[in-house]
Amino acid sequence: MQAVYFNGRWIAPEEANISAFDRGFLFGDGVYEVIPAFNRRLFGAGAHLDRLTRSLDQIDIQDPLTRAQWMDVLVRLVSECGADDVSIYIQVTRGATAKRDHAYPNPPLPPTVLASASAIVPLSAEIFTKGAKAITVPDLRWGRCDIKSVNLLPNIMARQQAVAAGAVEAIMVREGIALEGAASNLFAVIDDELLTAPLGPHILGGVTRNRLVDMVKDQGQIPLLEVPIPFDRLFDATEVFMTSSTRDLLPITRINAHPVGTGKVGPIWTKLSKAFTKLKQQRET
Repeated sequence: MQAVYFNGRWIAPEEANISAFDRGFLFGDGVYEVIPAFNRRLFGAGAHLDRLTRSLDQIDIQDPLTRAQWMDVLVRLVSECGADDVSIYIQVTRGATAKRDHAYPNPPLPPTVLASASAIVPLSAEIFTKGAKAITVPDLRWGRCDIKSVNLLPNIMARQQAVAAGAVEAIMVREGIALEGAASNLFAVIDDELLTAPLGPHILGGVTRNRLVDMVKDQGQIPLLEVPIPFDRLFDATEVFMTSSTRDLLPITRINAHPVGTGKVGPIWTKLSKAFTKLKQQRET
């Protein structure tokens, strides 16, 4: 069985015993990151580790490892996983405390650090030829969605609503604006322009999102705007897709009871999906 990295040691998963008084368990006081590897090569690791460091900074936890140490952990996890396409999960919490108190412990505790890897389970090929369904839900999350917090209850509830409705994702709507998915970023083609929500406190700056934005801008062939997407305009879109690190570009051909455009996978998604696949093959980090 593959080892996991736990507080500086490589141990069997069943030996990774986290304290009952860990603040991540008691309060959800921690952050996480998911880093993919394709064909056993890390993809976007630098950007993911940058985001991990930023999330830690935002909640006043010192990054427990140097960049070189993190990379050593990631490389070993990919090497030992045994799969070609791998998802690495990192979680860092504020640590285990002797007293339950909402305030930060003073002096700071040693953070609890866990990193593990598992094979990426591919979606069915049919989803990428026929598209998938999404639903829209009210955004019940807190005001700092840009921090990749382990507090995911609203996301979990939204995703469960999607599953119950036979959908693959839930699109969060806040004050009349379609923001992002429960675990993905949102793109929509409206009036021949590709739209996605601007970075800010109400969305997570997805690494795949950011890479795609940069790629589209570099190509200069498709007009791209980082602007709020009004909820009602979402149903005028000719194409919609979601992006995430383990699902790449996921085409959405139905939202609630409404087909998106013609109800079929569109040409812009097809073009960008092919280009992004090439990008993954060219770059390791």
